[in-house]
Amino acid sequence: MPFRTPLPQELEVVKASARRALGAVIPSHPGSVPFVADLEAGPPRLFAGSDRTDAGRAFPPAYVVYFLLIDLLEFPHFGAYEKVAWSVGIDYKGRLLTISHRKFGIGVFAPKSAESNVAAREVTIRIQKAVKAAQPYFDWRAGLAVAESKLNVRNNARPLYDAMSYFLAQYASKITEAEARKDEKIVETGAGKHTMWTRTTWPALMVRRETGWVAIAAIEAFFSWTEHIFIHIAILRGQLLTGAAVTARAEADWADKYKGAIDVSDPEAKRHFDSLISVRRELRNFVAHGAFGKDGQAFQFHSTAGAVPVLLPHRASNRSFSIGEDLQFNHAAAIASIEAFNTYVWTKERAPAKTHIQEYGLPAILTHTTDGRYAHAMASTLDMEQFCDYLIGEIDRASNMEW
Repeated sequence: MPFRTPLPQELEVVKASARRALGAVIPSHPGSVPFVADLEAGPPRLFAGSDRTDAGRAFPPAYVVYFLLIDLLEFPHFGAYEKVAWSVGIDYKGRLLTISHRKFGIGVFAPKSAESNVAAREVTIRIQKAVKAAQPYFDWRAGLAVAESKLNVRNNARPLYDAMSYFLAQYASKITEAEARKDEKIVETGAGKHTMWTRTTWPALMVRRETGWVAIAAIEAFFSWTEHIFIHIAILRGQLLTGAAVTARAEADWADKYKGAIDVSDPEAKRHFDSLISVRRELRNFVAHGAFGKDGQAFQFHSTAGAVPVLLPHRASNRSFSIGEDLQFNHAAAIASIEAFNTYVWTKERAPAKTHIQEYGLPAILTHTTDGRYAHAMASTLDMEQFCDYLIGEIDRASNMEW
């Protein structure tokens, strides 16, 4: 059914503007050519002899066209039909065409003819103009959905995890390579204009530098992944119920996201938190902000002893991962903290969440938080697997338009 919340007065102006942009595009009627009985005749009559036109391939996304024609302008329409999500019969200068969202995408359908193709191109241009005119309506419509929390929260956990895993594997590979080449050296000689020269290099030194670079990349990827999954864990555990709450949590810092997903009153959870917050503050934030720290790490002061780091050893002594020259740091300890947490995060009451977030890669559906479905599914991994199988079936049925 079309969306029937009354439009604010200012959006009535937008509606009129969108209507003008459509020009001669109006709802179909018995006078449309070729004649088709009114919409109550059903899809078979409306679709008879119609083919997808090439012009319709340039249409805006299906949901935008749906909200324009059906929600905003209230064109009569058909709902779901076999392999069809919805259809609108339109009349353009007396010619009948159908705008339809079918299994292979939205398009303009009409009996095959040169005249129909011309009409479809003109209708497409009109639809594009009307979509631009209706943009304030789309923004308002989306805002209402957020306020009512009828939302899905996209799940990007898999690609973020894959990026982290890649860099962690590269890090382990570099460690192995450096150890294997620790005794290797390369001696090069040559003749200059006036003298002979010799240069000796140790490949393991360069590999160790690369190890540090890869470690920084792994740390960045880890914090990106965890910021994402912490929000999804909190939704599945019933701690984020509204779009506003999810937005606020997304804007919070990493520490708040951690505490919102994992109870730090648990000593083990607190131990992981303390270790990781040190990595974040002393390594990740330093590198992410251009290698300038907040405690004078970027400064050297002048003295009779020469240039001296402002962050003197006595101030750095309580730091687990302090950074020195050339961005050298204890990457082994940082990576160990990350890998330990990667095992811990999916234990205890969070184990079912791994199935939904990481294994099935499903979006978080806020209405399932409020209606209690997630609470039931989080009871065990088996319950979650069964629930995820059900959701996958619904998603497949919708994508295949098997009504």
